[in-house]
Amino acid sequence: MPENAKIAIVILNWNGEKLFGTFLPSVIHNASSPNTTIYIADNGSTDNSLGLLKEKFSEVKIIELKKNYGFAEGYNRALEQVEADYFVLLNSDVEVTPNWLAPCIKILEEDEKMAAVQPKILSYESPHQFEYAGAAGGFIDKFGYPFCRGRILNRMEPDLGQYNQPSFLFWASGACMVVKAKLFRDVGGFDSDFWAHMEEIDLCWRLKSQGYKIGYQPESVVFHLGGGTLSYNSPKKVYLNFRNNLFMLFKNLPRNQFRRIFFARMVLDGVAAVKFILGFHFYSFWAVVKAHASFYRNLGSLIQKRKKMLLQITVSEHKEIYPKSIMWKFFIQKKRRFSELHFNPEK
Repeated sequence: MPENAKIAIVILNWNGEKLFGTFLPSVIHNASSPNTTIYIADNGSTDNSLGLLKEKFSEVKIIELKKNYGFAEGYNRALEQVEADYFVLLNSDVEVTPNWLAPCIKILEEDEKMAAVQPKILSYESPHQFEYAGAAGGFIDKFGYPFCRGRILNRMEPDLGQYNQPSFLFWASGACMVVKAKLFRDVGGFDSDFWAHMEEIDLCWRLKSQGYKIGYQPESVVFHLGGGTLSYNSPKKVYLNFRNNLFMLFKNLPRNQFRRIFFARMVLDGVAAVKFILGFHFYSFWAVVKAHASFYRNLGSLIQKRKKMLLQITVSEHKEIYPKSIMWKFFIQKKRRFSELHFNPEK
């Protein structure tokens, strides 16, 4: 761990009182550097989160936000109040392991172009299995659908050591991400309009479009409970994922891909909506409809964001974007493991 680097572990909390006793001690006990400070940014909790923190975890600094700003804006507001060289964004339901942080910082220190890194993220409830939110690092396919090494859509792989090499990613998980503070601020932080879900993919895309790298460090291991705020099948989560994916694509697609890819994605969303109806998932169907309605309501601001992004792009081709359809591979060809995609972004 670098001697003089200031590291801020920032945990965004909303009504997570019941999680503190299980997960926070591991973070406190494994914050080995004297320059590491742990912050809890409270997003307007209505439970006894603040009282419990003040009573039992006095070594943790508290940032009190006035209301629930969501993940994206909550972190933006909290990090404005933190001075550090490295931000460690950590979910409140993550258990860390000894020496988990130093390997991530090392990668960032050794490469000035490395902007952010994530550890290996395993399931808290099934410790030998990768966890949904990040697994062994994130990618997107050509239509913007995210997937991970160790997790294709809703299928998780066991950890058999198959992803034990450091590698480059398209996105690092917001469940546990170490990012250079200056670069986080330089690209404008998270897009607050996302509220929650996919804001970290959008952030990483903006960083990569300016020539920076995103990394995976398997020497660092954490365990994530997952689904603590919204269950994976929640209609609100479906809404946010569909809406935010449209936001992200509209903002970040380069000119030469924009019309073709964005039109195709709109068609694919229509197919997904029909599939929800046929499967009697009416709440999910309406979530997709509302996601598209929100996209059109926000079109004016998205056009302005896109114009700004196009002026900042220095790299428009990314090896970490899978050049085929992950949906076709998963549903039609029944490919359920990353290795079956024959996708090697390192080449």
